[in-house]
Amino acid sequence: MRASASSGRSSPLRVTETSDKAATVLVVDDSAFMRKLIAEMVESSGAFRVIGTASDGIEALQKVRSLKPDIVTLDIEMPRLNGLQALEQIMAEMPRPVVMLSAAGSDLGNEMTLRALERGALEFVRKPSGPVSIDLSTVRAQLMSALEAARAMNMGGVRVPAHPASSVAEAAAKKSPGAATKVVAIASSTGGPRALAEIIPNLPEDLGAAVVIVQHMPGEFTKLLAERLGTISPLWVAEAMDGKLLRENRVYLAPGGYHMTLTGEPGNASIRLDESATMWGVRPAADPLFFSVAETFGRAAVGVVLTGMGRDGAEGLRRIREAGGRAIVQDRESSIIYGMPQAALAAAGADRIAAMTDIAPLISDLCKAGARGIGE
Repeated sequence: MRASASSGRSSPLRVTETSDKAATVLVVDDSAFMRKLIAEMVESSGAFRVIGTASDGIEALQKVRSLKPDIVTLDIEMPRLNGLQALEQIMAEMPRPVVMLSAAGSDLGNEMTLRALERGALEFVRKPSGPVSIDLSTVRAQLMSALEAARAMNMGGVRVPAHPASSVAEAAAKKSPGAATKVVAIASSTGGPRALAEIIPNLPEDLGAAVVIVQHMPGEFTKLLAERLGTISPLWVAEAMDGKLLRENRVYLAPGGYHMTLTGEPGNASIRLDESATMWGVRPAADPLFFSVAETFGRAAVGVVLTGMGRDGAEGLRRIREAGGRAIVQDRESSIIYGMPQAALAAAGADRIAAMTDIAPLISDLCKAGARGIGE
């Protein structure tokens, strides 16, 4: 049961003085205490103005329709209509940036959060001590970062993928491949789970290469993301394990909290995981993986940089290209956040700039032709 400070409707909120350019925010949470705390944090920077609050998903939909906020912060576990259900209606009827708030440590909350990211939510922030977190201020930086990302969000790039049907039996029947002689390395961050759910299920089971992915995400979510991708993909998908031989037609997702690199040579390459210092403020980071891919696979590599904030993967993609590999960068129009692709283009250029829906076929073509086979 939700430990709510009040089960009533939202109370009047004092709005602070902000610039006319302040982005408007609707705060949705079934706890009156949390609504007040979140609203105060949102307005504390002066860059955002809370335009209203709502206590459940039904009221949230009403407020979105009437107030037309620029951004919505949306709790996941709520009565009447939960956050996931409300999100689906918002994105179908009146799409806008949505930042999810979920209680830390809840398996159900983690599952629903990942589903929310796949279905249109931009980012998530974990309440540090449960549904009602009096210590919410400890995640203020994450909340403000998510709101800043929301202001930069490209709504034209929002496309919730239709998952192809798959079953546990089909997943178990996926064939055991040989050692990988080619590799596809993918970097993604904000908007990445949605992009990966579009790309990975559309790669063929006979891709002929291993796929290694860095998605900026905590450990409890990377495991869940790998499991979900595995159930909807013809390829075998799992979190990477240290020391494992890299095999073709398999997808390896770097576990949250660990950098993933490759060592060896094509046909005899293995995975290494480590807890060395963060890069670009994150671990896993894409650049360490891309550096090792360039050194290990050279011309037999394809590097892919997808939607995300910052510049992780830019220098690594440059090294892959310098080693003779190919580079694919997601285009501006389909990127939820164009930061990482833009930085990659500036640092490395690209062999192909592609919309999200075109990336899987392009990867497949490059792998079947040989990493350097197209365009020569």
